[in-house]
Amino acid sequence: MAPLRSYVAGSWHVPQDEGAPLLDAVTGEEVARVSSAGVDFGAALAYGRRTGGPALRELTFHQRAALLKSLASHLREHREELYALSARTGATLGDSKFDVDGGIGVLFSYSSKGRRELPNDTVHLDGAMEPLSRGGSFAGRHLYTPMRGVAVQINAFNFPVWGPLEKFAPAFVAGVPSLIKPASQTAYLTARLVELIVESGILPEGSLQLVCGSAGDLLDHLTEQDLVSFTGSAATAQRLRTHPAVTARSVRFNAEADSLNCSILGLDATPGSAEFDLFVKQLVTEMTVKAGQKCTAIRRAFVPAGLLGDVAEAAAARLARVRVGNPANPDVRMGALASLGQREEVRRSLKALLQAGQAVYGDAERVDVVDADPERGAFISPVLLRVDDAALPEPHEVEAFGPVSTLLPYTSAGEVVELAARGQGSLVGSIVTGDPDFAREVVLGVAPWHGRLLVLDSEAAKESTGHGSPLPALVHGGPGRAGGGEEMGGIRGVLHHMQRTAVQGSPDMLTSVTGRWHPGAGRSVGEVHPFRKHLEDLRPGDTVVGGPRPVSLADVEHFAEFTGDTFYAHMDEDAAKANPFFDGRVAHGYLIVSLAAGLFVDPDPGPVLANYGLENLRFLTPVYPGDELTVTLTAKQIDPREDAAYGEVRWDADVTKQDGSSVAKYDVLTLVAKREG
Repeated sequence: MAPLRSYVAGSWHVPQDEGAPLLDAVTGEEVARVSSAGVDFGAALAYGRRTGGPALRELTFHQRAALLKSLASHLREHREELYALSARTGATLGDSKFDVDGGIGVLFSYSSKGRRELPNDTVHLDGAMEPLSRGGSFAGRHLYTPMRGVAVQINAFNFPVWGPLEKFAPAFVAGVPSLIKPASQTAYLTARLVELIVESGILPEGSLQLVCGSAGDLLDHLTEQDLVSFTGSAATAQRLRTHPAVTARSVRFNAEADSLNCSILGLDATPGSAEFDLFVKQLVTEMTVKAGQKCTAIRRAFVPAGLLGDVAEAAAARLARVRVGNPANPDVRMGALASLGQREEVRRSLKALLQAGQAVYGDAERVDVVDADPERGAFISPVLLRVDDAALPEPHEVEAFGPVSTLLPYTSAGEVVELAARGQGSLVGSIVTGDPDFAREVVLGVAPWHGRLLVLDSEAAKESTGHGSPLPALVHGGPGRAGGGEEMGGIRGVLHHMQRTAVQGSPDMLTSVTGRWHPGAGRSVGEVHPFRKHLEDLRPGDTVVGGPRPVSLADVEHFAEFTGDTFYAHMDEDAAKANPFFDGRVAHGYLIVSLAAGLFVDPDPGPVLANYGLENLRFLTPVYPGDELTVTLTAKQIDPREDAAYGEVRWDADVTKQDGSSVAKYDVLTLVAKREG
């Protein structure tokens, strides 16, 4: 059997030894061999920094996001092949889709968010300009730039597709190359995934590398610009986190580790109620999807004390309908664990848990298997435990990483909050209740110990993705025992791979460095109205000044009659004077904005296609009848769209009156045509 190849330094590497065998979780047959013998880890990291990093940094956020979309589409065409290989890990078709489609979905999601929420640029700004001097000649701005290293990901065996892709996507959008080190047990599936990616030719060279087998001296070669993202046991996470190179060079480290996730059935539930049935169904699903080999699976199920027997009976009845066996059989609902070694780990953990309670369903030593040999395959029965004394330590300390969950009683919201916290930090928890007050008390009580919380009721259940489904837009990580890190979480996941830097200087220098105009920087008022310029011809600082335009009492009254906005401050002199903010009747804020538009708009057809919104609008000084308005509109940020004949332009609008005071400030957003669209 040929050993798996690694992909490092731009070529495929064949191990220099025969490697260790990897077995089919269902049949026990050898699938492949794995070894990293002969891999030069230092050279691999250097190649990523030297080749992959520069190639990615030449691209904008939008260009990287577009490549992710192309890659996702390419992988989607090969799903059936990945499903078939996934079955050898013990996964049912549903499990395989969860892994494969979930990973591809992350690529699509980050592609969309990258184009929607990040600029079509290589620099991302954070927050507004910070004035640092009274005269305005000295200011500061925070910006994000890509780290100049490699994002090293060390993954667990349970999600050989989703795991690598959920880490790769945000790193790639950030402009940082990745090196994937999969867990050996299921490395053959990750290896095929990377082969498909490399064969596609979509990604810039050096942006993705793969090491199958041992990590060797990989961590010894880390620098302060590299990152490590780990999924696995808390003990291994601690060992990696304290590696001399990681600590000495302050390597950015993210861990997703053990998690004794909980689900809490509300005190309002009764047998037969919607929430009772949802709780039981979710519990059984989380026990059996991926044979319980999910870092988000429910390990502790907290139930009102009086319902412990009812829940145990209902869950056992559902579990009895779950057929275990060969995933190729359509009647099978739960496949095998990833390996025989993993089965022994689960059995050892179960022995510790059984010291505190009893099994109400299942036997870890015996299982009826469909279409497979129970000795050669890593099969195990789902096991549901009941512990009547929730104060015992074992359920809050021992994780059996398989189809195992423990029912625990509680009597009040305060008590269940304390019990949930005994897990010492979790990735996810769920509260199944129809009582909003109970939900609020428990969510706010347990939130400090959880990265994500699902509140499930009959309304949310219609479209809920479930307790155990991480979503790219939300944080995937948790405090304490769960690792203390975050994976994904939308743009937060991207920014993890970038350095946030405070840049100080004059407004002109900040404009030059960032490519965005800053208040106080120079403006360019030319003979050509900026609205007559195509996108390619516009520059930050291009400005048009309109006005002055007097505001009359007739204007105010006409606007009030026309819009129906007859608020007293506009229509009643005495009432307006009684208001602590005004000296008399004032113009409507939206009248000011409307008049300002009339002062800066060029009316003829041209490159400006549409105004699609205002942002950050603030009314700063009252405008009274007789005041005169002037508007200064300055091109602030210019973002071409890669896949369209137009781009977005953000304009700084400053409306002032005759004494120079600003009455309104806001951003105007327009769509502007490209000259060569």
